[in-house]
Amino acid sequence: MKTVYDAASNIEAHLVMHQLQQAGIDAVIQGEYLQGGIGELPAAGNVRVLVPAADYESARQVIADWEAS
Repeated sequence: MKTVYDAASNIEAHLVMHQLQQAGIDAVIQGEYLQGGIGELPAAGNVRVLVPAADYESARQVIADWEAS
């Protein structure tokens, strides 16, 4: 699995994950439960969306299209 997106929040990560899934790309969220530790952990960079390495380029294009809309 390869990180394709660093999300600012759980909600943003889920939006990206669902966009990828609608495009037929398997995606998972890593670190979504770490936001409860804010104050103990760094406030950014904890929530990431991961895809299989073979789907990385396709996933980046889906995310770029989503961000442009």
